Amino acid sequence: MSSKDPVKTGKKVLEEEKKAIENLIDALDKNFKKAVEVIVAAEGKVIVTGMGKSGHVGQKIAATLASTGTPAFFLHPAEAIHGDLGMISKGDVILAISNSGETPELLAIIPTIKRWGHKIIAITNNPESTLAKESHIHLFLNVKREACPHNLAPTSSSTATLALGDALAIALLEMRGFTPEDFAQFHPGGSLGKRLMKVSEIMHTGEKLPLVKPETPLKETVLIMSEKGFGCALIIEEENLIGIITDGDLRRFIKKGGSIDTGKTDEAMTKNPKTVSKDMLVVEALEIMERYNITVLPVVKDKKPIGLVHMHDILKSGVI
Repeated sequence: MSSKDPVKTGKKVLEEEKKAIENLIDALDKNFKKAVEVIVAAEGKVIVTGMGKSGHVGQKIAATLASTGTPAFFLHPAEAIHGDLGMISKGDVILAISNSGETPELLAIIPTIKRWGHKIIAITNNPESTLAKESHIHLFLNVKREACPHNLAPTSSSTATLALGDALAIALLEMRGFTPEDFAQFHPGGSLGKRLMKVSEIMHTGEKLPLVKPETPLKETVLIMSEKGFGCALIIEEENLIGIITDGDLRRFIKKGGSIDTGKTDEAMTKNPKTVSKDMLVVEALEIMERYNITVLPVVKDKKPIGLVHMHDILKSGVI
């Protein structure tokens, strides 16, 4: 059994891959800008292709592009040779990945793609390679060596390729003005989509709202609070929200000597309560609740209550 320290080895690998990223940063030039501009101007999709580890990384790059506003999918070059080239449509841009730039399966489909008039963007670690020379735009990885001690297993090169793909995706995202709302549309499920959920998607509206006036007898307000089931009532005057009364407000009112039987609602309410808008993210509403130790928030528009969101609704939404 080897006496090598795995922690030491792990750190060495990460240091090598860190150097690969730093070298990639130095290599980023006007060709990167050209690649972004070509993709933004394209009428079609980005077709990502590559063999082996480059193919695996290419699949991730295609998925990242697609989820950030740039239509893309992965095409296996070996399958492309046997008929899948038909998946390429007019206006598509090809992103071809090969560390050596000499991958036979990839080079076999390049002439046909060029003959059809598609722009080819190549990612390689060899600017003198066939793929680099046959492409319209070449993105140089600039990896000096692999993190593998034998300088064989794709490690630093695959990391650099993945990082370059992320850089492309985010540059394109910014060029397209891609917003969190756009992102949410592509991620309706899972934690990402849920964290981009808006208050309007979970708030209670209409007749469900416990609305009362400041002069309403407190005992009637208590009945409304019980009937609506939110543990609160919203106090309105000329349709504008002026206060809120919660179970906690009632307890404090009674503790100070107030009477539910004879008191008026405005005597126990909290004036100028914390509110949110329907377009606010649910996670932002949750932050307000946690900061002020409250469990319910009125949703207002132009000072008028249009909804109500309770901590229970946030918990059910799955954002936390």
